[in-house]
Amino acid sequence: MSAASRAPLGSNSSPRTTRNTRSPRVRRRAALTAGAAAAALLVSACGSGGTSGGGGNTNFVTGSDGTSTVAKGERTPAPDLSGKTIAGKTLDVADFKGKVVVLNVWGSWCNPCRAEAKYFAKVSKAYEDKGVQFVGINTRDTSTGAALAFEKDWDITYPSLYDPTGKLLLRFDKGTLNPQAIPSTLVLDRDGKIAARSLSALSEERLLKMLKPVVAEK
Repeated sequence: MSAASRAPLGSNSSPRTTRNTRSPRVRRRAALTAGAAAAALLVSACGSGGTSGGGGNTNFVTGSDGTSTVAKGERTPAPDLSGKTIAGKTLDVADFKGKVVVLNVWGSWCNPCRAEAKYFAKVSKAYEDKGVQFVGINTRDTSTGAALAFEKDWDITYPSLYDPTGKLLLRFDKGTLNPQAIPSTLVLDRDGKIAARSLSALSEERLLKMLKPVVAEK
C-alpha cells in the first residue's frame, strides 16, 4: 500500500505538506526574533559606549570614565556562557570559577575593538599567573576565519567563544551589568559574579583600573 493511500480520507492536506510549510516558517520567525533582540541589545554596536540599562534595582555605580562597578555584596552571577570557541573547542566560563575573569565582547570588523586589542593581549599575558583568565566573546562575524586572523594579527592567545548572532549576550539579565555595545568588557569576581563593566574601547590604564581592585579582593 502506498503512503498516499494510507493518508486519512477527507484530509485537505497531508501531514507531509503541513510539516514542510510550517517548519521553515517557524524557524524563520525564531531566527528573526533572535536577530531583532540581539540588535536591540547592542544599540551602541562598535561605538564609543552605551547606556547602563534595563530597569530594576541595578546596584551599580558608573564613574566619570564610564566604568560601572558593583559592591561585592550586591553583585549578580554571570549567566551560562558556554559553547564553541572560534578555534572549534568547547569552553565554559563557569570552569574558571575561583579566578577573576575578564570578558571582552568584540568583532573583527570593529575598529574600536582593534584599537584596544593590543592592550588586552598585553594585560592578559601579564596577569595569566595571577589568577586571572581572559575570555573573548566574538560576535557578528559571519565566519571564524576573520576572527582567527584578528587574533593572530594582535597576538591574542586567550580563547574566544563564537557568538555570531548574539545569543550568549542575550542571556544577561536586564538591570545587571550586561554588555550593550561592541566592544564591551566585564570583570567577573572569583565567585563568577559581575563586578565591573565598560561599554567602550579600553586603554591599558582603564583596563587595569577595572581589573586590579577585583584581583585584590579577598
